[in-house]
Amino acid sequence: MKKTVLILGFLFCIITSSQAQVVGTDVGDIAPEIDLPDAKGNMIALSSLRGSIVLVDFWASWCGPCIKEQPGLIKLHNTYLDKFSIYGVSMDTKKPLWTGAIAKAKLPWTNVSDLKYWKSPVIGDYMLQSVPLNFLLDKNGIILAKNIHGKALEDMVNGLLVK
Repeated sequence: MKKTVLILGFLFCIITSSQAQVVGTDVGDIAPEIDLPDAKGNMIALSSLRGSIVLVDFWASWCGPCIKEQPGLIKLHNTYLDKFSIYGVSMDTKKPLWTGAIAKAKLPWTNVSDLKYWKSPVIGDYMLQSVPLNFLLDKNGIILAKNIHGKALEDMVNGLLVK
């Protein structure tokens, strides 16, 4: 009888722990929280955007591919204003470069940075090694895709939001 109870208890623990959702950077994980200041110094948490599809976009003013991608992101953002948000995380270390790039491209979405470049704790949380890097999150902060760009990103967002 004791053996049976122990075995059942062990199996219960395995089953419940294997289905538990974890914070991480794999598809299906809950995206790690980010809480960084915007250009005005206001702290903006990634979790404050829950309720819409969110693209967490790691970028920098000096990153050519990042800048090249922005017109497509603006178009996607404007297409789904109430259903799709972008949370831009800049890897710039100089505020004038960061804010200048935002102004020049007229980026309408949330942009944050702690201006610490590769020393930010966010780097470790998201295992960032280079930019551009992004994570597409569902309305609950669950990672649906990572490092998805261009037409693939557009198609996935369209598929999620056009029913």
